[in-house]
Amino acid sequence: TELLEPLGIPTRILPPVAKDGSRYGTLFSHFGVGDIPVVAPGGHDTACAVAAVPAEEDDGWAYLSSGTWSLLGVEVPKPILTPEAFAANVTNEGGVCGTIRLLKNIGGLWLVQESRRAYARLGSDRTYDQLTRLAGEAKPLAAFVDPDHPTLLAPDDMPKAIRERCIATGQVPPEGIGATIRCCLDSLALKYRYVLNQLEAITGRTIHTLHIVGGGSQNRLLNQIAADATGRRVLAGPVEATALGNVLLQARATGHLGTLADVRRFVRNSVRPEVYEPNISETSRFDGAYGSFAAQIENI
Repeated sequence: TELLEPLGIPTRILPPVAKDGSRYGTLFSHFGVGDIPVVAPGGHDTACAVAAVPAEEDDGWAYLSSGTWSLLGVEVPKPILTPEAFAANVTNEGGVCGTIRLLKNIGGLWLVQESRRAYARLGSDRTYDQLTRLAGEAKPLAAFVDPDHPTLLAPDDMPKAIRERCIATGQVPPEGIGATIRCCLDSLALKYRYVLNQLEAITGRTIHTLHIVGGGSQNRLLNQIAADATGRRVLAGPVEATALGNVLLQARATGHLGTLADVRRFVRNSVRPEVYEPNISETSRFDGAYGSFAAQIENI
């Protein structure tokens, strides 16, 4: 309403906003499935996924919903509208139970997906597990790019675009499948570190733990690289966080669970995340590369 009223647009034309947990009766009888209650869960798939993060309330945590996109953020009680938040281009999105998801959208495993598609066109169609194995055999930090550089958004040939970006930033470009995928994973992990540093500066918090949920949490190599690059403990899982959060928010709405803390306690008691601790020697290696990576972003 703050935006519409100065423009003379009547706010009465807006539909009511439903909060998560709102109940709308039951399904119509003609579906023939019984009186199933209709409940509004989180208003976005990421909102449901974050609800299923198995975090303790005060353990200094951030979340990463990892998939085609990487959505990296923290949970805050109200929107943060400071000049620092604006400059960092973070977004305040509605969470569940009155929370706000302060987050950054990062071009995630899209880099790997598009690289796989390009290699398949050339007759080298490999599974994601095979690509990850090749990346694990490649030299770490041989080259890196900003995953969010405009040239990597929708190129016709992702490996070629990555090579060109490396050349443009004075690096030796990756050659071969393993080196290219390793470049993608190292670049994502470095971007996680960059955004975590931004979130700490904006919120004044210290982030000790990164919870990775969603399909991308199955990439064990990326999970370990993320721990090494950020110097933070990584907890990976649940994989189906969106579905789990959706179901548990329905359980909360129907009286089976109480608070958001109860929802997360249920997840902790049901799912055992995989733990990845940073390797000190690898973190030192990422420390050496981070300055050059940050300069790439800030010199765009």
